[in-house]
Amino acid sequence: MERTQRTPAWQRVVIDIPGLEFEPTPPRLRGGTPPDAECDGWSTPAVTLRSASVRGERHRYYRQPRQDATCAVVHEATGTVVFAVADGLSSATAAAVGSAEACRAAVWAVHARLDEGRPGHDFPGVVRDAAEALHRRAAALLRQEPGPAQVAELVATTLVAGTARPGADGLEISLFRVGDSGAWVLDPGRSRYHPLFAGKSDGDLVATAVAGLPSVPATLDQWSGTLLPGHVLLVATDGFGDPLGDGDGQVGALFAEHLATPPAPLWLAHLLDFSRETFDDDRTLLALWPRSEAR
Repeated sequence: MERTQRTPAWQRVVIDIPGLEFEPTPPRLRGGTPPDAECDGWSTPAVTLRSASVRGERHRYYRQPRQDATCAVVHEATGTVVFAVADGLSSATAAAVGSAEACRAAVWAVHARLDEGRPGHDFPGVVRDAAEALHRRAAALLRQEPGPAQVAELVATTLVAGTARPGADGLEISLFRVGDSGAWVLDPGRSRYHPLFAGKSDGDLVATAVAGLPSVPATLDQWSGTLLPGHVLLVATDGFGDPLGDGDGQVGALFAEHLATPPAPLWLAHLLDFSRETFDDDRTLLALWPRSEAR
């Protein structure tokens, strides 16, 4: 009988000092039941997408569900990729539900506007639609009409969402965010990460409170620009953004190397689940490449 060659199992990626090793526990049946990890990957004629989301060590240990979420679809008529990333606030009792609902609501609100021939980057309207969706979801969970404070206590979440539209020189990107999740343009050749939104720190002070949906900010944080061939758009929760920092360390070097070209979706999830002491939050990363750079 012919024997097949044994394929070695992937070893977990360790950066610097690893976190504690333990067998993850299943999440309790409350506040949503997303899988421990998920990933996605596909290409259109203009763009290649990869995304992954993994449960952090803290939630694995304390039997809590992954509270991050991501969603992406293609608007067929225009070739526009519509995407969202969200991080349910730890203070919310159904944070996993809130992040998933915010992503779904934002993506489909943009998609509906594109269907109607309206600008997909009517982001203040999209934020209001997402906040209303969270209100309806909270009402369904509570089986009664909730007040604003009840909605926040149940399903509060950050949200980064936007569009990538094919352009003459690359991808025309439009983004907005509510809360402290982030976005960067990565130049893999130089291992440089250009943040598209302000970081958590302001001088010597570091913000600890996060204002997320369902609160609608008076002034929405937005960014737009062209993603050139050879560069990568990264949209992520702070579970990735905090260990990344300014991108000059080991985490930045690891992802610059492996995101130079689109990796297999499962490999991205494996990389994202790296072990490093003190960094134990959920991690979600969505990446976009102009199609000319796809392999």
